[in-house]
Amino acid sequence: YARASLQAMKALGFRPDLVHGHDWQAATAFAYLKYPLAGDPFFQDVRSLFTIHNLAYQGLFEPSVLAEVGLPEHLFNMNDLEFYGKVNFLKAGILYSSAVSTVSPRYSREIQTPEFGCGLDGLLRSRSRVLTGILNGVDYADWDPATDPRIPAAFGPGDLAGKARCKAGLLDMFGLPAGAAQTPILGMVTRLAGQKGLDIVCEALAGIFRLGFTVVILGTGDQKIQDFLSAARAEHPGRFGLRLAFDEKLAHTIYAGSDLFLIPSRYEPCGLTQMYALKYGTIPVVRATGGLEDTIVEFDERGGTGNGFKFAEPEPAPMLAALERALGAFRRPVLWRALVVHSGRG
Repeated sequence: YARASLQAMKALGFRPDLVHGHDWQAATAFAYLKYPLAGDPFFQDVRSLFTIHNLAYQGLFEPSVLAEVGLPEHLFNMNDLEFYGKVNFLKAGILYSSAVSTVSPRYSREIQTPEFGCGLDGLLRSRSRVLTGILNGVDYADWDPATDPRIPAAFGPGDLAGKARCKAGLLDMFGLPAGAAQTPILGMVTRLAGQKGLDIVCEALAGIFRLGFTVVILGTGDQKIQDFLSAARAEHPGRFGLRLAFDEKLAHTIYAGSDLFLIPSRYEPCGLTQMYALKYGTIPVVRATGGLEDTIVEFDERGGTGNGFKFAEPEPAPMLAALERALGAFRRPVLWRALVVHSGRG
């Protein structure tokens, strides 16, 4: 498909200023521009940009794939596309593009370290002069509580009455008692996986309930995590709502009706859920990594600054400490309202 896209440009007479490819699925386009098409005058002045959304997904194949996709077999060496005995398509994007971008400034720095580099940190450091991070954005035509048709009631920073109705509607959708509206609702819409920190949530869940939270989670993923959460729901039927599914209407209602939104990711290139939550006046509690670190500022009640709560280490104790700080603010209605209004205004 990458090769056909380039051939289509030539067939149509469409000479681009820039070829922009995303992730390993499009990365071979840059190898074609570098080698088979290197002498083609049609592409002579075309620049290229490769964007990495998640470095962990690299497109690894047997060496025979080079001949199959029409790339020179001599590229199977460590300075080109070889990677621990495999062909690594992602390397083509990093090596052969004019510039490389990621989806947040913090992530562009993290992937140059052994901890987050997935074996490619040295290569990325070698291209650091053309590597940059540009924060993802959100389409507020789809994500705005003032106009969202999927939530029980509209609201905005100037009038939060609808948010209380969304909270009541959220509890009803999960079959939780109406009295739970008096407790802080902690929401999650996520893939149930270790990368998203769900193992940390499982370990800390008893502590979360002891703090007084009602928890609602929507998502699917690792079977062991699903089984653990299902058992926890049976133990806490009035405090824990769980839906193992994809449900767009429920997802929007979780953003609108929750008080806080938990994102404990072990790594997060950018993350959009914290941005959705902010727009809906739902305060994020996040691990300080990647785009979560770039978008969430720890709330300072003395200065009235910040838009959420953060923790550094991916462990239950720091996460519970951040939740406890958030709970302290929640229990002060005037302070909490100011934080909610500030977050909703961006």
